[in-house]
Amino acid sequence: MTAGEAESAAEAGDAGEDREEQLPSFSEQLASQLGGVRGVIESGVPVLIFVIAKLIWPLTPALIIAVGSAVAIAAWRLARRQTVRHAVNGLVGILFGAFLAWKTGSAKAFYLPGILISLGYGVALLVSVVVRRPLVGWVWSVVVAQGSMQWRQDRRLVRLFSWLTVLWAVTYLVKVGIQAVVFQHTSANDPGTVLGILRLALGYPPYLLLIAITVWAVRRSQPAHEVAVEHAPHRPAHRA
Repeated sequence: MTAGEAESAAEAGDAGEDREEQLPSFSEQLASQLGGVRGVIESGVPVLIFVIAKLIWPLTPALIIAVGSAVAIAAWRLARRQTVRHAVNGLVGILFGAFLAWKTGSAKAFYLPGILISLGYGVALLVSVVVRRPLVGWVWSVVVAQGSMQWRQDRRLVRLFSWLTVLWAVTYLVKVGIQAVVFQHTSANDPGTVLGILRLALGYPPYLLLIAITVWAVRRSQPAHEVAVEHAPHRPAHRA
């Protein structure tokens, strides 16, 4: 083996190792988007507190307690010098919902922003498939491939990300449909307990399942992709 061939083999080995490291980092990065186990739990605390508080106290005190819990979580993370991105995102949603509930005098309005946000996600995901720019593929590029868009050149991967995006979109829209029906049939004087339970049940559990399916699908397709690359025809090297 010549020095040039040895160098090429070493580079190929390094590339193979890089590809092997990408998929684990995909699940790890997606998990970090959730803020870890603590982030998952903390995101549901203000909603759970509002559900319980509304059963005990009138609307305004229940809203104050729920908002206070969200602020306390963000402050606690900030004091411990931990990331507050997830806490702040949750706080914004809680504040918006609390404002609507306070303005309308109806507890069910507290859950309206979450329904509308899910609707927006579902529509955006479907539109991205229609224009052949599946959002799941773009997220994969940002989270795993460091901005690389090479998957756009592989029709098989484009189809995979398109189907995954449709799956995410359908899940979001089904969630919206269920919550919208319950919202419509909930009276203005109802404490909104059922809506709160649905908010928790249809929140992270389906989200975690979608992530698991996405990671599994990418893992399953990756070996075939690597084989195709490794067995691609190589041009013979020109020797002097």
